[in-house]
Amino acid sequence: MLVPTFTLSPIDLGVIVVYIAFVMWLGLRLAATRHDAEDYFLAGRSMIWPLVGVSLFASNISSTTLVGLSGSAYSTGISVYNYEWMASVVLVIFAIFFLPLYLSSKVYTMPELLERRFDGRSRTYFSILTLVGNIVIDTAGSLFAGGLVLKMVFPDVPLWVTITVLAILAGVYTIAGGLAAVIYTDAVQTVLILIGSVMVTFLAFKKVGSWDAVTAVTSPDMLSLVRPMGDPFMPWLGMVFGVPLLGFYFWCTNQFMVQRVLAAKSVQHGRWGVLFAALLKLPVIFFMVLPGTMARALYPDLEQPDLVFPTLLFDLLPVGLLGLVLAGMIAALMSSIDSTLSSASTLVTMDFVARYRPELTGEQLMKVGRWVTFIFMLAAAAWAPQIERFGSLFGYLQNALAYIAPPIVAVFLMGVLWRRATADGAFAALMAGLVGAVGLLIVRPELHFLLIAPLLLLLCLVVGVVVSLLTPVSDPKVLEAYTWSPAVWRRETEELQGVAWYQNYRILSVLLLGLTAGIVGMFW
Repeated sequence: MLVPTFTLSPIDLGVIVVYIAFVMWLGLRLAATRHDAEDYFLAGRSMIWPLVGVSLFASNISSTTLVGLSGSAYSTGISVYNYEWMASVVLVIFAIFFLPLYLSSKVYTMPELLERRFDGRSRTYFSILTLVGNIVIDTAGSLFAGGLVLKMVFPDVPLWVTITVLAILAGVYTIAGGLAAVIYTDAVQTVLILIGSVMVTFLAFKKVGSWDAVTAVTSPDMLSLVRPMGDPFMPWLGMVFGVPLLGFYFWCTNQFMVQRVLAAKSVQHGRWGVLFAALLKLPVIFFMVLPGTMARALYPDLEQPDLVFPTLLFDLLPVGLLGLVLAGMIAALMSSIDSTLSSASTLVTMDFVARYRPELTGEQLMKVGRWVTFIFMLAAAAWAPQIERFGSLFGYLQNALAYIAPPIVAVFLMGVLWRRATADGAFAALMAGLVGAVGLLIVRPELHFLLIAPLLLLLCLVVGVVVSLLTPVSDPKVLEAYTWSPAVWRRETEELQGVAWYQNYRILSVLLLGLTAGIVGMFW
């Protein structure tokens, strides 16, 4: 593979070193304030809404997203933005139906919630599945994206070496400071990510000269969010059914994202936080997707789409600013890695160690969590170089999720929204998803992964509903605590009486959806 190479000035290197030193210092400083499991894994459940929202955004807009969005826009068009705007719709649903139950339950992990609603079988299976996804998909993908950037600066250093160094850098402050270190550093990293992305967009457009220069080398269908059914990247039916399914899994059930919501100090702060994250997602089309489209005019012969964003950085940015933006790239990388490492550590410690060793104290569990973080850091670094064999990074990530997400989404939908769902029905749905995914991987049908995902979801729901109807109803006390009902909506309506409009999550949700519709309409 031919990889462009560039050099960094001493000033740029200095900026990056200063940033890394700051992050290390912050993580180690926060380590002194972590005293037990709740402090370490959920930041003492004390996070206010701006930190929740910024951390959600930073962990999602990782280096994989920065590299993947611009790369996909370069090779297939702006339809990749459908993953971004759909997040606002999914997060509104999350805020209304799921988030209050999550926070009132006081759980540490999403699998723990499944045990409370159903039984230990679902918890164990979901924990294992999430751990595999955290390491093989999320952390490894972020490490690979960061490795690509550093490979351009240090072409003679093997990819596995740069990946290992990055894993250690991100792992150190996560091991020391836990989720609090993750969230506070995410706040700093988000600022760098936004500054870097906006500057790259501005300079790319300035160099292109006019939008006409972009449209001259880009077909009209590549500038539309809605693609025909035969589109190889995003058929319209997959956009309607597949994209929201993957989004629901990612935002509403994935431990490494939901963990920040579990750390919110109240339901209100949790809701405001997720809506704030959704708001931050909307302008992504302007400063992360469209630069990839502009790159079609600037660099028409790039061999690999994943090199688009790094090439934009090194070609356009002046000395000093390049170092700042590369620090932002490293920030994005660290944000994703620290999130998944913290998530994996929480899952192992709370879903397995604490479950089978209940005599351990909070301080002992925190120490276990640190060792687990270290082990998973090494595992992700070992797997990340293998992603190079899969072609597009974004394609690797989304294809993997299409097989993992459907059974999990089915079980959470059934568990929260359908009171008749039973423990046997939930476990049957999970097993149906496993068998169906393995079967599809063996048969390999000529079907887009965004269509495979909803088909698997339908299979899981049918099996789950049938088995639930054939098995005894769950305990009414469990149903009252862990399922949504119209009574919940009526109770909240009374509580929201007299609340200022800017604090009423329902009004904010309507405004957010209206803004989403406006932006989508611009590129329909």
